[in-house]
Amino acid sequence: MNSLVIIIVALLLYVLLYMTYGKALQNKVARADPNRKTPAHRLYDGVDYVPAHPVVLYGHHFASIAGAGPILGPAMAMAWGWLPGLLWVWFGNAFIGAVHDYLSLMASVRYDGKSIQWISGKIMSKRTGIIFEVYIWFTLLLVLAAFMAVIGNIFSGTPQAATASLLFILSAIIVGFLMYKMKLNFYVTTVIGVILVALSYWIGLKAPLSLTYHNWLPILFVYIIIASSIPVWVLLQPRDYLNAYILWFGLAFGGIALIGLAKGFVVPSYTIFSANVVGKVPSPFWPTVPLVIACGALSGFHSLVSSGTSSKQLDNELHGLLVGYGGMFTEGFLSTLVIVSIAVYGLQAANAVAPEAGITLENWARTYINAKALTVFTKSYGYAVSDFYGISKEAGAIFASLWVSAFCLTTLDTATRLGRFAWQEIIEYIFPKGQKVLSNKWFASALIAVLALALAWNRSYNVLWPAFSGMNQLLASIAMMTAAVWVAKVQRVGNWTYAVLIPAIFLWITVTAGLIWYIIYVPGNYAVKTIIGISLILNIMLIADFYLAWRKPAEEYEKLTA
Repeated sequence: MNSLVIIIVALLLYVLLYMTYGKALQNKVARADPNRKTPAHRLYDGVDYVPAHPVVLYGHHFASIAGAGPILGPAMAMAWGWLPGLLWVWFGNAFIGAVHDYLSLMASVRYDGKSIQWISGKIMSKRTGIIFEVYIWFTLLLVLAAFMAVIGNIFSGTPQAATASLLFILSAIIVGFLMYKMKLNFYVTTVIGVILVALSYWIGLKAPLSLTYHNWLPILFVYIIIASSIPVWVLLQPRDYLNAYILWFGLAFGGIALIGLAKGFVVPSYTIFSANVVGKVPSPFWPTVPLVIACGALSGFHSLVSSGTSSKQLDNELHGLLVGYGGMFTEGFLSTLVIVSIAVYGLQAANAVAPEAGITLENWARTYINAKALTVFTKSYGYAVSDFYGISKEAGAIFASLWVSAFCLTTLDTATRLGRFAWQEIIEYIFPKGQKVLSNKWFASALIAVLALALAWNRSYNVLWPAFSGMNQLLASIAMMTAAVWVAKVQRVGNWTYAVLIPAIFLWITVTAGLIWYIIYVPGNYAVKTIIGISLILNIMLIADFYLAWRKPAEEYEKLTA
């Protein structure tokens, strides 16, 4: 197999599915109506409810859902070989991830931009909403811990990316001011923004900011509290819009190189069923693959973004397909690019990252985990663009690091914002008459941020990442069950219900088994295991509530029809 074939097949697959399966979901399941006013218009407040240009919102949505997920997960899964991970990405993308993201977005749009957990409480029971809310808060805590560890490792290992990322944040603030306060022409603002991004990268190459991992974590702690509490137009929307250009450029730049090189794969297509992946112990592909490959195939975190921030910014219901469905497909293509890059250059890159590990094709399944998977990708990407375009390998790898860190920063402050929303909704349940201190946005943001900082301090992302991924994928199954009840009882779409229900049940069984395996077989980190244990108990309660809701006659949902 070679890079040309896989990249072309992926492009054709995603375009075909978008135009067929995606359009069918839009017309037959969500029944999108361009004349129905969205919450962004009906509930406009200038802070969270703000209509956005579809391309701007697509950029925000993709940058928020991506982070390191579609890169780190597939890179770690290469220990099983390139084929198992690729098939999980493609099939998960098409039949679970994109369906989950789109329907989470559209259900939220129909209920005033409310969160997926609020919708769950509305269409199942109040208890369901409370349990789901608590489960999500714990999931977001692990999201923040995992991504803080990833960014800390990137910034301390590639200081050029740190400088470029900080300047990129400043560039986004400038663009937000020009776009929303100065009302400068959209296209002129875009050109200025792209120039500022390029300038940030160039300065980063020339002036690396060298700090240790433990120096970066407190800085990230302060950053996410501020960034998650200010109005979305200041940083969130413009930064994520500019992130989309980094994404498009990175995908095109790397994709063209891999197509043009048409290089054969070096990494084996399949190694062994239980390669060393999760916590560096032998990990059976099923059921542990969703503990490794998160966002590239499917992700429950996406439902929180879809129903937490994106639904409040959707200008027109027809834009939902590009934002929710298209955003997930773009992420899947990014994961495909990661897999192909490592399949071609992974052996060379892994030995450059961890020369002491003695990684060979013969011992790949056992020793690959000793190399930092994220760095293996950035180096592989650097090798690919260097071979094709003739630029330096270092420049290519630094750009890939900037790419990853830019998306990680977006995920960090979006997850903190969503954690704030979740905490405030929990407090609202406990104190329906109000509780000013505990529901204060600064307190809510700081609480989840400081706990994430504590979990990330020992920098063990090989343990944190699978824990986050597993909780995340279980969240996806619960969100899809909520969507299944919505489409069956409220939308009444007939047999299309099974397009949501069957993947949801399959995913729930797989991830529940995977998390039980994690608790039993992965050594250490008892704080994380405790969080997972509590969440599994909540998960059983949620599946019971789903069953009870599914048994209710459709007539009981008449008043909820939207």
